[in-house]
Amino acid sequence: MSAVPARLRRSVHHHSARQSSLRPRSGSNRRSHNLPPPPSLWRTIGPSFILLGLALGSGELILWPFLAANYGLGLLWGALLGISFQYFLNTETMRYSLAWGESVFVGFRRLSAFIPVWYVISTFIPWSLPGFSSAASQILTGFLPALSERLVAIGLLLLTGLLISAGRSLYRTMELFQRTIIFTGLPLILVLTAWLTTKADWIELGWGLIGRGDGYWFFPEGLALAAFLGAFAFAGAGGNLNLAQSYYIREKGLGMGRYMDKITSIFRGGGQAAHLEGKTFAQTAHNRRRWRQWWRLVNLEHFLVFWLLGFITIVVLAILAKVTVFGQGLEQGLSFLFVEGTVIGQRTTPFLGTLFLLVAALMLFSTQVGVLESASRIISENVLLMFYRPGQRRQVNASLWFYAALWGQISLGIVILLLGFQEPRFLLTLTAVLNAAAMMTAFPLLYWLNTRRLKPEYQPGTFRKLAMATAFGFFVFFLVITLRNFQV
Repeated sequence: MSAVPARLRRSVHHHSARQSSLRPRSGSNRRSHNLPPPPSLWRTIGPSFILLGLALGSGELILWPFLAANYGLGLLWGALLGISFQYFLNTETMRYSLAWGESVFVGFRRLSAFIPVWYVISTFIPWSLPGFSSAASQILTGFLPALSERLVAIGLLLLTGLLISAGRSLYRTMELFQRTIIFTGLPLILVLTAWLTTKADWIELGWGLIGRGDGYWFFPEGLALAAFLGAFAFAGAGGNLNLAQSYYIREKGLGMGRYMDKITSIFRGGGQAAHLEGKTFAQTAHNRRRWRQWWRLVNLEHFLVFWLLGFITIVVLAILAKVTVFGQGLEQGLSFLFVEGTVIGQRTTPFLGTLFLLVAALMLFSTQVGVLESASRIISENVLLMFYRPGQRRQVNASLWFYAALWGQISLGIVILLLGFQEPRFLLTLTAVLNAAAMMTAFPLLYWLNTRRLKPEYQPGTFRKLAMATAFGFFVFFLVITLRNFQV
């Protein structure tokens, strides 16, 4: 009597295990040829927060407010145009990864063996410059002058490495960290802006969005074009980091990214082998319908989080700088930011002025964390792709290479600081100009990739092609002019 239930239990267990092995899992479901059903908008939100976090400590907090503090709000048309160009760049990156599950860099490798070399060089050099940690250090040592600005900056770089290395899931660590920073800092900035601005300031902002400033159209006399191009490139994530959106689509499990392996910490049981190449979905009416649903969903998520929230952040920080320190000739380093904190304290309460500077330091540190995380993904994967032949479908230790790239960048940043190069705004502007050159190449490469590797019904339409061509032409034009007249 007891043998029958035992056999039944074994049969049920075997059937259950077999069914479990057929469920979609990371790395094990490459047989699947169907797009998974899209989730709700709320469950999709996440990847764009990471890109927004990359922008907070650069264009939003430093470069655009610096321009507003010295030239008014007439340059904010550049912020509107810059973040709009990046919206198209990012969503075209998402298009490829939704369809294939793999990053765009794997797609680029399919097109040419030389492209990974470019992305290693154009990512490692600009993003190893320690501008964000140096800026955060300058603010913190303003409160604690007994500390060495250089040593604090080095300490922040080391803390960045430890923070990224400690989380069990790299993507979840970054999403939670950046979302917390944004929801902590942005409400304070909105309250301060509402408190200190008048109707006239917002009217000036409206004119600035179409290029009219105080006594000039589009460009004021004496403007350093490198400063404008740097702010333009950092009206969003900037440079190759926009293409890191490809990783966050995969890690969040959106589209065909649901079937890909994730990067985990080598210090928390990770470092396992993973596949780089993905697989696209079968060409059926059902999948085409799901593709349209996915495409609308990720565009809406990116518009609301990256474009809308990002543009609001640029605007409120720029107008706050304008109403507090405009006309004081503060062109040295981060002097405008310290004076801005002082004026905020005088017009509100000293506590809010101090809190503003502390939040600014936190934003700069969060940007350093996000920059090194995204850049390390790009560098490590492209190093692997330099020795990788498409179609091999062999596994690689992506986690180990990621952490090698991360600590390699941190080491170079420490060397740069020890050599005495630590003026924050110079480092950030130089980083931004280098990344403008990198971003310039991304537009034609993405166009090439999406028209070669995607079926016609999933390729970008005419309007998007025109937007990307315009963005490419804009970057070429301003980069050439900037390099001919380089001054920070």
